[in-house]
Amino acid sequence: MQTQQTEQLSLTDCRFCSLVSKVNKEDPIGTAETCEHWLLIEIPQPWPQDLFEEHPKIKPLLGLFYQVFEQHEIKLRPMVIAPDREYSHPGFTRILYYYRPAKLFSQFEKQEFIVPEEKVTALVTAILKQLMQQPNDLSEFQQYQQQTSHIRELMVCTHAQVDLSCGRFGNPIYRRLRKEYAPASNGKLRVWQTTHFGGHQFAPTLADLPQGCFWGHLEPEALDLLVNRNGSPSGLRQFYRGWSGLTKFEQIAEREIWLQLGWTWLDYLKAGKVLAKQEVSPGEDVDWAEVQIDFAVPDNSVSGAYQARIEVCGQVMSALNSATEMQLKAVKQYHVSRLIKVE
Repeated sequence: MQTQQTEQLSLTDCRFCSLVSKVNKEDPIGTAETCEHWLLIEIPQPWPQDLFEEHPKIKPLLGLFYQVFEQHEIKLRPMVIAPDREYSHPGFTRILYYYRPAKLFSQFEKQEFIVPEEKVTALVTAILKQLMQQPNDLSEFQQYQQQTSHIRELMVCTHAQVDLSCGRFGNPIYRRLRKEYAPASNGKLRVWQTTHFGGHQFAPTLADLPQGCFWGHLEPEALDLLVNRNGSPSGLRQFYRGWSGLTKFEQIAEREIWLQLGWTWLDYLKAGKVLAKQEVSPGEDVDWAEVQIDFAVPDNSVSGAYQARIEVCGQVMSALNSATEMQLKAVKQYHVSRLIKVE
């Protein structure tokens, strides 16, 4: 860690991995989890660290989750959201399911259900079986489906039991979004507390659905631009972890395109692929990669592609977990050294 920067942190602050990451100017881009499906289940707090292994509503589903992840290698992100006094219904549980609708896409398609508590396990089972293209009874839950595709959902990690940073820094951002921005949206925005979804060294961290963009190291003054998109996206460059429809190096290229084209880029249908990358030993980070981002405007009247070369531009020391005695790790930092538009 850079000595001068470290001295700006008190010994108490140094317990928090996100402050170490932020002070050392770790770039969060490329750290969004690549997802094709999201499954969010409403479960009251407190949440233990091993919630998915311990909660009676989820524990019976572990075998199915294993099949989804290991046997079918489906990129599913399961999460838990906290019930909300305004949004939630006593005796009922909300299930949000998002899925990638096509190869080229701009946002995830959504299904929302509000079911009696005793039907939660059955509904999640049906969704997971549908994912694996197995026989299921999902059609039996149509009566519980909600028409909420017009609602934007902001998910803020406040899961302190997994990492202290998420509780310490996630809660203030959650409260501000919930008290100021959600009420001003005329029912078009909801804000939720969630369990961990990766990258607590970037706390406060946020997932923006249905778009699927991840944000980190958030500051209160960045929220207006993030929510309302009322200025240049360059003001959010340092907070952008990436779009979950792409992989790591594709996300790094995608940020540069977004900064050049502006907010309209987020509505473009897109997909990415890695064209080439350095060969390294397992577990070692590469020094360069070349990627392609294919795109089409929403009405498909214009399409094309960008090709980019991503190269390492240095490294910083970061802490991957909060602790009294911090363990630091060197993390490579990358930049886009070439970006061209191809037909």
